[in-house]
Amino acid sequence: MALSERTEQDKIEIVSAHKFIQIRTATVIERDGVEISRSFSRHVVAPDADITGESAEVQAICAAVHTQAVKDAYAAHIAAQEV
Repeated sequence: MALSERTEQDKIEIVSAHKFIQIRTATVIERDGVEISRSFSRHVVAPDADITGESAEVQAICAAVHTQAVKDAYAAHIAAQEV
């Protein structure tokens, strides 16, 4: 009876006008190749975030949607909130 654990990013969504990227990660526990448990965690990547620790897939999505215009609009939004 061998137990194994793996993680997979099973859902990636782009939301809001500022193109936040939501990533859901599933942690799957298997016994002899049969799934016995699955749990989820989530995190969000903002346009101004450091993405060096993200997966290659998330980095590619960030490169595509976090354009300079999006980053500038997000920075202006944050600046307006601080006033």
